Amino acid sequence: MKWILNWSWVVLYAFVLAVSVLIIIANGSEPIEEPQTEKITLTFRHFWIKEHDRQMLNIFEDVVEAYQASHPNVKINFEGMDQTVHREQKLKSEMVTGTPPDMFVLFGGAEIEPYVRSNRLMDLTEFVQEDGLENEFQDLHLWTFDNHVYGLPIEGNAEPLYYNKLIFEKLDITPPRTLDELDLAIKTLKNYGYTPFALGNEERWPAAIYVQYLMDRYAGPLLIQQLAQGDMDKSFNYSAYMLAFMHFKKWVGEGAFTSPANDLSTEDAIDSFTSSRSAMYLNGNWDINLFHSKGEKTDFQDQVGVIPFPSVRPDQQRSLAGGYTIGIGLSSTLEGSKREAAIELLRMFYTEEVQSRVVYEGLRIPSMKITYDSEKTGPVFAQVIKLMEGNKQTFVPYDNALAPEVSKTFLKVIEGMILSQTSPKEALEQIQQTSDQYWKQQKSSPN
Repeated sequence: MKWILNWSWVVLYAFVLAVSVLIIIANGSEPIEEPQTEKITLTFRHFWIKEHDRQMLNIFEDVVEAYQASHPNVKINFEGMDQTVHREQKLKSEMVTGTPPDMFVLFGGAEIEPYVRSNRLMDLTEFVQEDGLENEFQDLHLWTFDNHVYGLPIEGNAEPLYYNKLIFEKLDITPPRTLDELDLAIKTLKNYGYTPFALGNEERWPAAIYVQYLMDRYAGPLLIQQLAQGDMDKSFNYSAYMLAFMHFKKWVGEGAFTSPANDLSTEDAIDSFTSSRSAMYLNGNWDINLFHSKGEKTDFQDQVGVIPFPSVRPDQQRSLAGGYTIGIGLSSTLEGSKREAAIELLRMFYTEEVQSRVVYEGLRIPSMKITYDSEKTGPVFAQVIKLMEGNKQTFVPYDNALAPEVSKTFLKVIEGMILSQTSPKEALEQIQQTSDQYWKQQKSSPN
C-alpha cells in the first residue's frame, strides 16, 4: 500500500509540471527571471575641505546620500582635495591623460577653456535645454564656449572690503570711498597699533585681490579684458598698471598687511580680523560664516561693515570683483548607464531646495534665480547682497580671467613683492613675458 501512495505523488507532480509547461507554451512566454541591476561607481572630487566650506560640504553630502538611497546600484566616491592641488596639479595632469574624475568642482572661464578645446569636458547643452534651465541661472557666460555649455555654476561670489565698525568709530575713521582716504585710514590704524589689513597669502591668490582692485581702479576694466583675450597690441607694461603695482608696494612697505603674509593661512587672517587685531579684511563672501566672536557676549558679525573697494576719484564707479565662477563639470568620457547616472546626480544638485540651502546655510550667493530673504542670512551677508543689488558693475577676478599660465605668473610676482624681492617694473615685465609666450603658442597652434 505504501508504494502505491508514493507513486501517486509522483504522478501528481508530473501532471502539475506538464500543465505548467503547457500554459507557458500557450501564452508564448518564458519563465520569469529577476533582472540583474548594473552596478555603477561614480567618482566626484570637490575641494570643500576648509572650515569655511563645512556648510557647503554638508549640503552636498546630503544630496549624495539621498541619491544613493534612491539608486542602490550606484556608489558615489565623494572625495575632497586641497583646492590648489586639485586645480593646479591633479586635474591638469588628468586632463592631459584623459583620466579625470567622473564629476568634479572647478572654476569656469579661462581655466576650463583648454579642457573644452581638448574635448575633456562633457557638453551639457542638451541637458540644460531638456531640463528647461536655459533661463534659470544668473549667468552662464563663464561656462559657455561657442554657444555650448560645459559646466554649471553652483554658487556666485563677491569680494567686498570688510571693516570693523567699532575700531573705525573709536578712531573716528570714515569708511573710505577713495584710495587717498584709504591711505589715510591705514596711517591712522598703524599709529594706534592696529594692522590695517588681515591677509593670509598661503594659497597665493588672496593678495591678488588687492592688486586686481588697484589695477581696475587705475586703468579701468577694458585693458584686462583685451589682455585676457590675447590682444597682442596691448601690454601689462602700462603706466596705469605701474601706478597700481607701486601703490601695492607702498602698502607692503608701510606694514599694511599681517606678517609674514605669505606664510599665513586664510584662517590666520580671519582670526586676526575677528579678534580685532586687524581692522579690515578683503576676500570673498565665502568667509563670512567664520566671522565669529572669540568669547565675547556680542556677535562679531554685528561689528562688521561692508563696502566696495575704494576708487581713485570720488565720482568713479566702484565695481565689485566676483561672478559665477565655481561650478561642476563632468568628464566627456562618461557613456551609457554611467553617463545617465551622473546626469541624474547633477540634476539633483540644481534644485530650488539645494540653492536655498546654499544661501541660508552656506551664506553663498545662489547661482540660480531663486527667491530668498537676505535679512534671514545674518547682518554681513545681507550687506553683501545689498551691495551687489545696488552695484550692477562687476568684473571677473583676474586670476580667473587670465589664462592659467599667465595667472600663475601674476600670483608669483605678487608673492615676490610681498617679500620685497620683486619690483613693480619686474613684476609687470614677467607677466607680460608669460602672456606673450602663451598667446604666441596659442595663435600658432592648429587647435
